[in-house]
Amino acid sequence: MDLVTIESLRLKQPDSPEFPTPVSVSSVNYRKASMRDVPALLRLINAYAAQGVMLPRTEFEMSENIRDFSIALADGHLIGCGALHFYGPTMGEVRSLAVDPRAKGLGIGRTLVEMLIREAGEFDITGLFAFTYVPDFFRKLGFREVDRGELPLKAWKDCLSCSKFQCCDEIAMLRRLPS
Repeated sequence: MDLVTIESLRLKQPDSPEFPTPVSVSSVNYRKASMRDVPALLRLINAYAAQGVMLPRTEFEMSENIRDFSIALADGHLIGCGALHFYGPTMGEVRSLAVDPRAKGLGIGRTLVEMLIREAGEFDITGLFAFTYVPDFFRKLGFREVDRGELPLKAWKDCLSCSKFQCCDEIAMLRRLPS
């Protein structure tokens, strides 16, 4: 996937001490993640996990799934990520979508999801789903709310280790892609 650049973005002031620098950004670059990105990915994802809005990830899990991830970088700092995880030959999941709180509202999450949608199309995926607390964000990107029963059972494997498994409040969203 080609490197994408958006010039002249300014990050908002920090909302949380878990997210280190930057405050001013001259550009945002998007690319596939590599092993050297694992520590920064863990910091971003696990800061949200500590707030109960994402599943925590371990270094082993990140290393095992690093090829799933696309990232956003500003001045060399990771400010966003998202992953495309496959569940069979036609179904994929957008997962671990996170944006540094200081960079929210700048279109970084949207750009990451659009990249993942394009990538899913390159692999002939015809259905892309997400579990989310922000359904309106995904609706704007062509996803619709669905019953969890419409999704592959394999997608529930992460749910088994979640503390909210018996009382999950995430919303299942699905987008059909052209075949």
